Amino acid sequence: MLGAAEATAVVAQIRQLGQGLPHLPGCPWILLLEPLEVRIQTEPKYTGIWHCIRDIYRQERVRGFYRGLSLPVCTVSLVSSVSFGTYHHCLAHICKFRYGSAEAKPTKADVTLSGCASGLVRVFLTSPTEVAKVRLQTQTQEQQRRPSASGPSASSPVCPVPGPKYRGPLHCLTTVAREEGLQGLYKGSSALLLREGHSFATYFLSYAVLCEWLTPAGHSQPDVLGVLVAGGCAGVLAWAVATPMDVIKSRLQADGQGHRRYRGLLHCVVTSVREEGLRVLFRGLAVNCCRAFPVNMAVFVTYEAVLRLTRGLLT
Repeated sequence: MLGAAEATAVVAQIRQLGQGLPHLPGCPWILLLEPLEVRIQTEPKYTGIWHCIRDIYRQERVRGFYRGLSLPVCTVSLVSSVSFGTYHHCLAHICKFRYGSAEAKPTKADVTLSGCASGLVRVFLTSPTEVAKVRLQTQTQEQQRRPSASGPSASSPVCPVPGPKYRGPLHCLTTVAREEGLQGLYKGSSALLLREGHSFATYFLSYAVLCEWLTPAGHSQPDVLGVLVAGGCAGVLAWAVATPMDVIKSRLQADGQGHRRYRGLLHCVVTSVREEGLRVLFRGLAVNCCRAFPVNMAVFVTYEAVLRLTRGLLT
């Protein structure tokens, strides 16, 4: 029979592990839509989602939709655990510091600050995997551009098309580290910091506000349907504010292949907007929203179920 202290420690471990589960139900959606997001953001030639889908399938078949996703899928549970765990513990510490109890009801400012902290922590884990994902998904376009760089010529001998530079995610990471140093693995991290900070603040704040609105009178929490709606809407709102920096992040990370176009974050923003207009900052927004709603419905239902399970074990 476990004592109170041992039981509390076990439940804390279960909760920490459980916070890694929310994104697992969303993996099929991530697998399907992640490549579309990156390619639409980095390739101006795509006019929409269906154009991108047709082009990927015509050139790479089904395999093209899964390129570069093995590493993000393998790490999604860890990243989710760290993110939700940081939010939960940061919120508890803020409440304990301000109100004397970790169980006190947080204000919207408390939720926003904790959400921002959870987003910033993610950057250190996700930046290398994001670099590998973007490089693997965009190297096909680089291969297609190389033969036409000098223009077609009937008299020139036919040269074999060079094979892909990166053979897989681990080979990509080691190659980037060798050629560009450690900073290459964190290329675009300034845009990633801006994306994750305010998007996760929006994410958790909008979820908390929507849960308040959807909680029936006389109850302290919304029902399952309320959690589904609040989670889905929170995901869409978070990606709506994250997409501009997500576009810049993807372009900076893809810029390490072949020639360098951008000198930094601000230069990338100015160049992209000058060449393609303000709408370039919202490329991929439709894909992100289509993915965000169902994924975050599953995320928050799972998260709330884990929290209720651990509370039940403590009582």
